[in-house]
Amino acid sequence: MPLIQVKSSVSQPEKAKVESLLTSLSANLAKHIGKPESYVMTAFESDVPMTFGGTFDPVCYVEIKSVGNMTSSQTKSMSEDFCRHISEKLDVPTNRIYIEFADAQGYMWGWNKSTFG
Repeated sequence: MPLIQVKSSVSQPEKAKVESLLTSLSANLAKHIGKPESYVMTAFESDVPMTFGGTFDPVCYVEIKSVGNMTSSQTKSMSEDFCRHISEKLDVPTNRIYIEFADAQGYMWGWNKSTFG
């Protein structure tokens, strides 16, 4: 049910680098949210035409979604952690990374022929 999706203007990194990024994001999201990693989904999309501040310099947009209620302290901690981590892995400055946090009601999230609500 937790999802972290990264979209970036950077060119496609090598497969091992992407896999390393996604596995670390998965483990960290599970830790931050306090849910089993077996439910965490990660996604990465590169080469997305994007601007930030009117320039085409490297940029990332990250979506983090979860069933439940993320607290302000959780989102602040996740922003710090994920901005730093993504910046290190993709060479995107932290001030060019936006993160959108979204809580979902259980009945609005489907899985395994049912929903979580």
